[in-house]
Amino acid sequence: MPGAMTMNYRAVFFDISGVLYQGGELIEGAPATVAAVREAGLAVRFLTNTSRKTCEQIRADLAGFGIDTQDGEVITAPSAAHDYLLDQGLRPWCLVHPNIASEFAGLDQDYPNAVVLGDAADGLNYDNLNRAFRLCHGGAALVGIGANRFFREGDTLLLDVGPFIKAIEYAASVEAVIMGKPSPVFFQQALEDVRLAPGEVLMVGDDVVGDVEGAMKAGLAGCLVRSGKYQPGDEQAVAGEFACIESVAELISVL
Repeated sequence: MPGAMTMNYRAVFFDISGVLYQGGELIEGAPATVAAVREAGLAVRFLTNTSRKTCEQIRADLAGFGIDTQDGEVITAPSAAHDYLLDQGLRPWCLVHPNIASEFAGLDQDYPNAVVLGDAADGLNYDNLNRAFRLCHGGAALVGIGANRFFREGDTLLLDVGPFIKAIEYAASVEAVIMGKPSPVFFQQALEDVRLAPGEVLMVGDDVVGDVEGAMKAGLAGCLVRSGKYQPGDEQAVAGEFACIESVAELISVL
């Protein structure tokens, strides 16, 4: 539930879609807020489960809205999944959106012993999901790119990959490794990048479960914005104290 935030932070992690912009529309005050955080000497990272764009595409989007980023500041679930597969020596069959297929192009994908499941849009059809099930039922690891329940596109809420990951887990009796929010592993990667303790970082997001609760479970502080996928009543949806503001433009009052 919302509560008073009294910590002094050394970094802010921003969710992107629904917090800084929504669809093709900038959320008012976002560029000034990010600039103010930088001017205050805080480290900035942009954490997103977006699984339809590469890091460079996301950086280009942010630049188009007047938000400049530096190399390494954008951390995506697909890039984290790639690094995990490489570290584990896994050969993936990738059921992902065509826009990010290039993120996995350098990995050995022959005779797959892992399934990478992301928001593949129309690719999440029965035939493809059934192949994912058969591979996992046969012993392949399941790696999920994020675990969000839904996302907003324009004025419409759309199913995200989370429900499909749950279906494969249930059918194949496996447990997915989730790369992306709310996975503690994902937050830990970002913490290691800024070399800070969890309590020194504030996560700002519009998803009370994926962003706020996930961050708090990893030891970070959370701040919920009433924009993007926010739904009335989200303030009471998870346990623990966190800040709640109308939009990212009010973030400086929290800091």
